[in-house]
Amino acid sequence: MGTDHEKSILVTGATGKSGGHAVRLLRRDGLRVRALVHREDERSEQLAAAGAEVVRGDLHDLDDVVAATRDVGSAYFVHPIAPGLIEATVIFAQAAAENGVDAIVNMSQISARREAKSDAARQHWLAERVLDRYPAQVTHLRPTFFAEWLTTFGEYDENGGVLRFPMGDGRHAPIAAEDLGRVVAAVLANPAAHSGRTYPIFGLVELNHDEIAARVSRTLGRPVRYEPISPATFADHLRDRGYSPHLIQHLRNVAIDYQNGVFAGTNDVVETITDRPPMGVEEFVEKNRQAFDGAQVGRPGK
Repeated sequence: MGTDHEKSILVTGATGKSGGHAVRLLRRDGLRVRALVHREDERSEQLAAAGAEVVRGDLHDLDDVVAATRDVGSAYFVHPIAPGLIEATVIFAQAAAENGVDAIVNMSQISARREAKSDAARQHWLAERVLDRYPAQVTHLRPTFFAEWLTTFGEYDENGGVLRFPMGDGRHAPIAAEDLGRVVAAVLANPAAHSGRTYPIFGLVELNHDEIAARVSRTLGRPVRYEPISPATFADHLRDRGYSPHLIQHLRNVAIDYQNGVFAGTNDVVETITDRPPMGVEEFVEKNRQAFDGAQVGRPGK
C-alpha cells in the first residue's frame, strides 16, 4: 500500500533540526505539508513562507493531534528527550488510526532496546513496540549521535576548542540533522518502500573523539582537542547548566553505551534512500562554521 499524495504529509517537531529540513525538502518537491509546531515563532514563519500549512498543537493533547492528522497520508513522529514519550506515542497512534493515516515514520534512537539503562532509550524501544501494532505502514529511524552535538556540547573561542565528553575510546559516525532530514523526507514521500523497516542511521565515517577533534581542528584552522571525562562529571556539568534530570539520566547512561560500542558502525542507508552520501565531519563544520565561533551550549535535539 502506498500513500495518497493528494493528502497532506504531517511533520511533527517541524521547527526542530530534522523536521524543519524535511519540511523544506518536501515543499521543494511540491508536496502538501502540514507542519505541527509547539509555538509560533520565526522558525514557524519560515516554514509558512516555504508553503507549509503551519498548525500549532501539543503532542500530549489528543484533540490537537486528531486535528493535525486529519486528511494526512503519511506522518513523521518525533518527541524530545523529555518525559511523556509513551503517552505521546499512544495518542499519536490513536489519532492517526482514527483518521486513517497510511504510514508513520518514527524517530527513535540507536540505543533503544529492552535492556537499556537510559529511561529515554528504553521508552523509545517501548514506543517502537506500540507503533508496530499500528494497522498500517511504520518505519523506525535509529540515528547515532548527531554531528550537531559538537556545537551543543563543544566549547570554542578564537584560540581553539575542547570536546569534554565521557566517550572514552568509543567510536561513531556523526550524522548531521540535515542528512537525517533527507531520509525523513524520502521515507515520508514513499513510505511503502520502507514499511516494516528499522534503519540504523550513521554518518559518513566512524571515528573516535580524538579523530573527530583533529578533523574539526583542521577545518577551523585552530587547535581543538578531546578531553575525556567520566559520565558522572559530565552529569555534574549538565546539572550546573540547568538540564533536566530526565535528560541527564539519559545522557549519562548512553555515554556508557557509547563506550561499549552501542553507537558504533556505518552503513549505506542514507545514500541508498536519498541518492547522496551523508556529510563527513569536515563538511559539517564548514557548512556550520559560524556555530563553531563561540558556540553556545544548547540542547541536543532531533
